[in-house]
Amino acid sequence: MAASSQSVASGKGKRLWLVGLGLLAILAGLYAGGWYYATSVVKTTVLKALGQQNNAGISGECGDMAFSGFPFAIGLSCAKVTVDNQTRGISTTFSSLQASAPVYQPNHIGWKLQSPAELHTTQGLTVSAAWTDLQSNLVAKGRGVEQSQTVIDGLKANIVSSVTGQGADVTADHTELHARQNGNDLELALGIENATAVIKDFPQALPSASTSANITLTDKAGLLDGSDRNGMRGAAGTLHQAVIDIGDGRVMTLSGPFNFDDEGFLSGQFKLEINQIEPWGDSLTATLPAAKNIIKTATKMLKALANGGSKVSVDLTADRGRLSLSGFIPLGKIPPI
Repeated sequence: MAASSQSVASGKGKRLWLVGLGLLAILAGLYAGGWYYATSVVKTTVLKALGQQNNAGISGECGDMAFSGFPFAIGLSCAKVTVDNQTRGISTTFSSLQASAPVYQPNHIGWKLQSPAELHTTQGLTVSAAWTDLQSNLVAKGRGVEQSQTVIDGLKANIVSSVTGQGADVTADHTELHARQNGNDLELALGIENATAVIKDFPQALPSASTSANITLTDKAGLLDGSDRNGMRGAAGTLHQAVIDIGDGRVMTLSGPFNFDDEGFLSGQFKLEINQIEPWGDSLTATLPAAKNIIKTATKMLKALANGGSKVSVDLTADRGRLSLSGFIPLGKIPPI
């Protein structure tokens, strides 16, 4: 009787062991399936951060895709990344990409992009760019992006228009771009250190500058996650502050509300502050010698508004792209976006 009881107990133990192994196998299979699903989420999110959207005519591809990091992390690499916007006639190609995320938080993604990159448009614009380091961190919402931070060091870009023949070489030591959804609004922050631009056939080199900007776009949070397909036309927002610093105290600051109409023309009421009026005039004269008389007149006018001081605050108005200073001095026109 005792031997029979031991045999029954042994059989039950084996069955429980086999059931346990089966459950472990099922859980392992579910985990592996979830891991591979999470990698597809990482891929979709990264491509969306690079410009892919869900609407027709815009696609993204990850060439020679490979996965890594199983089981505790999610890794994705692409030998080449392409994003094509057939609607707007824009094609972008990037070099190799590596992305990773913790398996317990697959919506928190870090990725690194190797240079070079190229952008082509059907309007004849070509942009070639290289950098020493480009890294980004983003938080996904669904399969879109809720917030992101991108840092680029050692940027060098060449911009050429085959239509006009114009071209420019642009460099920047350090660039940062932050974007996040705040309710229905989109908040953007940009910082560029030691940027230079050399324009083809331009008589003088532009002075190096550092710049920063903070912007809120009202009801445009969907631009980040891809749910807003209307773009910037019809958008409105606030430029909290934009600063251009070319050194030695020569600083310009711009702020104010703005909007774009359905045709893409800018309108807005801005406050422009200029520090070191005369040194700014000297820098602009060195850069634009052909406009020497205009710059001299404008400098005198600004000095008068500043009561002879070196700092002035004036109104800058944009009316469907037409810029004017203090409401009556025309400055030119900005083309539509």
